[in-house]
Amino acid sequence: MTEVARFYILSHIFVSFIGATLLIAIWYNIRKRFKQILEENDNQKRVDKGLLYLSFAMFIWVLSGCWAYAGNAFSFAETQAYQLGVYLFSIVNNMFLLLALFYFYYAPKFIYNNKKNINVILVLIVITSIVTYILSKTLGNNNVINAIKISGIPDLVLSGFLCYLMAISFYRTFAYRGLKIVGFISGMVIALMFTSQLPEVFMSFTDDFTHNFIKIIAKTSLIAIFLVLATTWVIRLANMPKPNEMSISFLDWSLVKISIPTKEVFDQTIDFGSKTTQYKNLLKFAIRRKYADSDQQSISVNLGGEIKNQTYLSRIIDNINDILQLETSQQLERRDLFTFIGEGRYRLRMIPENINIDTTLLKEFSESPENKDYKSICN
Repeated sequence: MTEVARFYILSHIFVSFIGATLLIAIWYNIRKRFKQILEENDNQKRVDKGLLYLSFAMFIWVLSGCWAYAGNAFSFAETQAYQLGVYLFSIVNNMFLLLALFYFYYAPKFIYNNKKNINVILVLIVITSIVTYILSKTLGNNNVINAIKISGIPDLVLSGFLCYLMAISFYRTFAYRGLKIVGFISGMVIALMFTSQLPEVFMSFTDDFTHNFIKIIAKTSLIAIFLVLATTWVIRLANMPKPNEMSISFLDWSLVKISIPTKEVFDQTIDFGSKTTQYKNLLKFAIRRKYADSDQQSISVNLGGEIKNQTYLSRIIDNINDILQLETSQQLERRDLFTFIGEGRYRLRMIPENINIDTTLLKEFSESPENKDYKSICN
């Protein structure tokens, strides 16, 4: 083992261990301080584990670093057993990163809170690693052709896909929180992470020193990005409106009075005007939250549900922000008003006592033929 390789491996181990420990400590503190917000729904306790899985991924970096150091120190780095350990660490690391993205609110829609697609990708991760191992064992001396390691190609493609998902998720997360510069930097760091894996397939891509230098810079920077992410999560939770402090009153058709002290919105009247669809959807959420039993307080928001697309929820928030002309620091997010229950169902976050609906308006709405289900709820 060269001195450069020794320096990289030891730095990799200790930096990853410190970063993972800090991240899990922050997650635990957030979990303790904001337990009420993270577990609003009494029927299904949902705890955001994104940071936890990111810290687990870094602990896997620590173990893989120890494995690499042992393999070089005791001269078994060329054995099949060593390679099998490398592939197992790769599988688990990729799994934890993917599970973390499952909790990223601004991740691509096909993975955010989508257990079916996540399970499919997890299976692909396992299959890819198995194929990589089989190719490595089968090809033997013929594994490298024109300085290209054939068995490493499937794993590189998978890494590129995961890096793409991470780059999109991190950029959107930071951009929506007013940190576009950090979003750009995170994209560059993730691109650097992918670049650091190219020499594993393209053997002549770079020399040993440059390769290890890129890897340590990429991983150290990514850990810093994770810690910035944790900080922004704390800030968002601290500024998130509490259900018992918000209130809403439906005064007449298209007219709503809303109060959200955390966002410096006090008894402001909103006229939805011609945006009747958004108004009616908001009214439906309010009626269910105030009058329905606990198992009927949510609405299914998907292709076959009562509301066909999540875009309709976003439009409600966008209209409120536009009509009230809220500044960036005051702007509402969808999570401020709606709680995701699971299985595509959402519920209004405000407590029933703080929801008021004009009697005449309620009667007119519930007696409409298209809203017959709400008549039984109100009664």
